[in-house]
Amino acid sequence: MGYASAVAITTTGQSVHLQAWRALLRAQAGLAFNLERELMAAEGLPLVWYEVLLVLDQAPEGALRLQRLMDTVLMTKSGVSRLVDRMEAAGLVTRSGCPSDRRGAFAVITEMGRERLHRAMPVHAGGIDRHLAGVLDAEQATRLRDALSALADALESDGASASCEAVAEDRSALAAEGLDGGPMTARSELRDRRT
Repeated sequence: MGYASAVAITTTGQSVHLQAWRALLRAQAGLAFNLERELMAAEGLPLVWYEVLLVLDQAPEGALRLQRLMDTVLMTKSGVSRLVDRMEAAGLVTRSGCPSDRRGAFAVITEMGRERLHRAMPVHAGGIDRHLAGVLDAEQATRLRDALSALADALESDGASASCEAVAEDRSALAAEGLDGGPMTARSELRDRRT
């Protein structure tokens, strides 16, 4: 089956896949905005800080290489470095060197970071309940999870997710040129400003 035969065109003249893409971007941006607003109001914690603390809390010994953290939060190397600097100044993480690679560094969650994360978890979970579970029933959520998982798995097997840094750098370049890269670019810009 060729590409043309796999594309379903709607009455608006757009493919259903393009409409799905746009809906995904809008939903992700709206959900991220609301979750961040609630986390900031309750704990003074930006969503990206929450994501970093959650990843570190689940990592062995609460530590993760900065390179791996960069891939997880979809930020450039300099963006992650600034983020870790600010989180370190707030007492939420520390940096430690990598004994096997002097160029490598780890971000390590502190006890204060764990406390802030655990206080923020109910806020985050409540936001997910309000903004996701309040709209989608269990069957719809299962279909959404399965569809997004299938897409992510296919992209990973194609190697498309291999360079998150390149994606983040492309977004930064678009923003530097004053071009709108869409909601994901806006979120990346907001993250860089907050880090």
